[in-house]
Amino acid sequence: MTTPRITLNDGHTIPQLGFGVWQVPPPEAERVVAEALQVGYRHIDTAQMYQNESGVGRAVAASGLPRADVFITTKVNNNAHRPTDAAASIQRSLEELATDYIDLLLIHWPLPTQYDGDFVSTWEALVAARDAGQARSIGVSNFQPAHLEALHRTGVTPAVNQIEVHPRFSNNGPRAANAAQGTVTEVWSPLGQGSVLTDPVITAIAERLGRTSAQVIIRWHLQRGDVVFPKTVTRSRMVENADVLDFQLTPEDLQAIDGMNKGEEGRIGPNPDQFDWIP
Repeated sequence: MTTPRITLNDGHTIPQLGFGVWQVPPPEAERVVAEALQVGYRHIDTAQMYQNESGVGRAVAASGLPRADVFITTKVNNNAHRPTDAAASIQRSLEELATDYIDLLLIHWPLPTQYDGDFVSTWEALVAARDAGQARSIGVSNFQPAHLEALHRTGVTPAVNQIEVHPRFSNNGPRAANAAQGTVTEVWSPLGQGSVLTDPVITAIAERLGRTSAQVIIRWHLQRGDVVFPKTVTRSRMVENADVLDFQLTPEDLQAIDGMNKGEEGRIGPNPDQFDWIP
């Protein structure tokens, strides 16, 4: 498949449709990622927290694909926010992923109540990793507008902010803040962890188009301009989720799905303003 690419604020490009490995057990990660690459995915999203970077690395190495053809994202864990810890964890990620560079390196959570709320020093460690060639692009995950503004003041604006977004939680505030600073929005839990697949709004559109509910939702994300990477361990669903590039939702479809937004009531994951968990 030929996936559209989005140009980041640093000049690099990112495949708009990718494959996520959150909650993929480490023993299964190599097989799952290998199948995703065979299906045609070229953007793999992992994290130190997921503990499956080594499986991702083995799958990419065994795929026969040139390293430059596979876009790898990983994230600095919550227990590695202090600059020296972050630097050591980035080196471990490179070793686990068996690669000389990471395409996109993110801070996983801002942890605004931990380490004196000093995620700016963590960001500076990512800037140093980028400048050293360990990462091509750097960004953040789960950052709120105020967190983004603090980083923007350092003079280096995140290329990406990966946040929870799905039809029942459009998360429009951070999306607008991202856009204002030239930061691309990536979305996690794009299907609302399955909670929106049977919503009548979605199923009616899917029936009319002869598509599945998952395909309709993924297409909604793509047409909003966000980067999306649905997760599955089943090959048939990998194929289904990738088959979204040859149809369009109408403006009325987009408006109907937008209307499903429940604001904070629709949030599934933790609130980044309060989440301070350290493993």
